[in-house]
Amino acid sequence: MIMERKMRRIRQLLPEKECIRILENGKVAVWAVAGDDDYPYAVPINYVYSDGHVYIHCAKQGHKLDAIRRNPKCSLCIIDKDDVVPNEFTSYFRSVIAFGLAEIIEDDDKVIEALRLLCGKYCPGIDPEDEIRKFLRNVCIVRIKLTEVTGKEAIELVRLRK
Repeated sequence: MIMERKMRRIRQLLPEKECIRILENGKVAVWAVAGDDDYPYAVPINYVYSDGHVYIHCAKQGHKLDAIRRNPKCSLCIIDKDDVVPNEFTSYFRSVIAFGLAEIIEDDDKVIEALRLLCGKYCPGIDPEDEIRKFLRNVCIVRIKLTEVTGKEAIELVRLRK
């Protein structure tokens, strides 16, 4: 099911290409799932974006995994810019919100592929193969199929683009 809610301040909507750039270049996302007793559970994560999916790694047990087993729907927030401008009582921000469906990847070849993507992003130029083999049995990969992505920026930044 795809969400139907549209952004109110449409003038501040980022183009799809800019949203993808933010997804590709962001270092940290806040991942939100439906946690215990239906409380939202949001946690900062490192991630990699590839071909409409976000991949994260985590332990093989824990709150996040319990949550997505109950309900795979989740969201991510990636902040690209957040400059507080005190004399204007505002901030110049740019961010992306993504919704998707999470699944735990069980296939070793797909786990290794995702780990290589993560290593390529966070450890460029370092051969990760020994590290991947060392931790393969203890790591879990979650793939999030993105169903909706929207980006927004401060109106002041919109004006600067013109």
